[in-house]
Amino acid sequence: MPRFHNINGVSVQFTAEEETARDAEEKAVADAAPARALADLRSKRNRLLAETDYLALSDNTLSDDMKTYRQNLRDLPAGKDTVAKCNDAVFPTKP
Repeated sequence: MPRFHNINGVSVQFTAEEETARDAEEKAVADAAPARALADLRSKRNRLLAETDYLALSDNTLSDDMKTYRQNLRDLPAGKDTVAKCNDAVFPTKP
């Protein structure tokens, strides 16, 4: 049975070759989704760490709360191997 795709508001019937190529593209996008979600999580985490980097300089003494906060941020991506786990990640509260 032929499948139709909506491309820019136009219904287009694909050839068998186009359908195979489209399926491969869709699979590649879906397969890469966990990596994209993890990259987004790490980006947000890195931004939060960068906001407190000045507190970790050698001329400062980090409070125990700040040490815990920064460690929790560093540990945040661990075990996040699905999009749902990345989206459900809870960022620690900055002291």
